[in-house]
Amino acid sequence: MFIVANLILAVAQILDIVLSVYMWVVIIAALISWVSPDPYNPIVRLLYAITEPVFRPVRKLIGFRLGPVDISPMVVVLAIIFIRTFVISSLIELGYKLKGGALP
Repeated sequence: MFIVANLILAVAQILDIVLSVYMWVVIIAALISWVSPDPYNPIVRLLYAITEPVFRPVRKLIGFRLGPVDISPMVVVLAIIFIRTFVISSLIELGYKLKGGALP
């Protein structure tokens, strides 16, 4: 059973790292959008390509109810924090319970 526990722990750690990196990408994309960057800059295009597929459904769901302020990056960051707090913590706890040991 320890193999399954180690697999769950590894998946949880990888998900935590990926979500942390993506949260910083969202924050950087939101900050860059404030200065009206060159749309042909490769970094701006990369940030747009990475974040826009997640922002688009949030914008459809929420809309622009706060006027010209786009709150989709804030909603995405809050969702990432929720996932990191709830799902990843639960996976780590499950992994350690399957191992039969105490949490570190």
